[in-house]
Amino acid sequence: MSQPLAAPDRDRTRRARLAVGVVFTLHGSVSGSFATRLPWLKDQLDLSTAALGLALAFPAIGAALAMPLAGRVMHRFGARAAVRALLALWTCALTLPALAPNMPALCLALFAFGATAGMADVAMNAQGVEVEQRFGRSIMSGLHGLWSVGALLGSAVGVGAVHAGLDARVHLPLAALLLTAAVPLACRSLLDTRPAPDEEPPPRFALPPRSALLIGAVGMCAILAEGASMDWSGIYLRDITDASETIAAASFTAFACTMALARLAGDAAVRRMGPVRTVRFSGALAVTGGLLIVTAGNPVQGTAGFALLGIGIAVVVPLAFAAAGRSGPNPSQAIAGVATVTYTTGLIAPTLMGMIGDLASLRASFAVVTAGVAVFGLAAGVLGTGARGGAPVASDRSAADDGRRVAG
Repeated sequence: MSQPLAAPDRDRTRRARLAVGVVFTLHGSVSGSFATRLPWLKDQLDLSTAALGLALAFPAIGAALAMPLAGRVMHRFGARAAVRALLALWTCALTLPALAPNMPALCLALFAFGATAGMADVAMNAQGVEVEQRFGRSIMSGLHGLWSVGALLGSAVGVGAVHAGLDARVHLPLAALLLTAAVPLACRSLLDTRPAPDEEPPPRFALPPRSALLIGAVGMCAILAEGASMDWSGIYLRDITDASETIAAASFTAFACTMALARLAGDAAVRRMGPVRTVRFSGALAVTGGLLIVTAGNPVQGTAGFALLGIGIAVVVPLAFAAAGRSGPNPSQAIAGVATVTYTTGLIAPTLMGMIGDLASLRASFAVVTAGVAVFGLAAGVLGTGARGGAPVASDRSAADDGRRVAG
């Protein structure tokens, strides 16, 4: 158990907890803003479903290639400066997709968009882990919940912009300006951790340990559903259920809203049921949501399906990272391995959805998503991995009985 902090350290940690929560919210707002303008991008550049799917692979390519650089930036400049700079790059990059005049330019813009997103994601999660360790109890699920809150806020503003007929070339640069202006204030109270003078820089690449692969596969199924909903929900409702542009944009808002609420409540659910039972129950909800989407004949049913899918996948990725940290003698390498697996899914998911949609239909694409969330429900047992160092992890029953905290 963590030793009690002295009053100044306790106050500093509390301020850092609030600050990192705002950082997560800002990061999510960029994703939410972008997601609502995907139908506009598709129409503006006259892209087929397959072409848009190909373009949407480039953010994940950029993220996967740039993520190792974040560790070196943190090592050289310190944690707080790294978060501030990388988050500002990410918020500024929101402007790029709307300014792309053609498909090649869009791919380059999305590559840069994803690269900045991935580096900022690594830096802010590292900050979150540090704050959690000093705080003495789990905050990561709540932080991921605040990311979803940010995505919800960004998507809500985006829906308003769509409804008002505001061109994306005005909406996205304006959103980028406001979010970038908020970054310095948000980062002011972050912990400024720095490496020891003799500490070696982190490696550019490390193979994930075997213990991380099964855990990463569970997270992969949730990331597939999340990416599909973020990138394709609006287009799905518009093309499959003849929804209006406003309703199509609102589908992601419904998804982000329910996912945010479920993540904010995630720690309490895990304390009562344990990680395995929580994910099994979540899988059942996600499958139900997927079936509603696949069989949707009207926008109301489709939107309800995306909302339920958001609840079902909400806690899976935070619990996958928590399990990775308990899975072996090198938790940081295991966590990096899970990140590699999930980001690889982010790499293939948009293209996979587009290819299936082009060859068969978008209904078929979301049938694949539904099968994936069924898999993580069935494979939830791998998230009960024991703690490193011989310390036991609360079983599902004991977690329900004594409310013992499970990180996640």
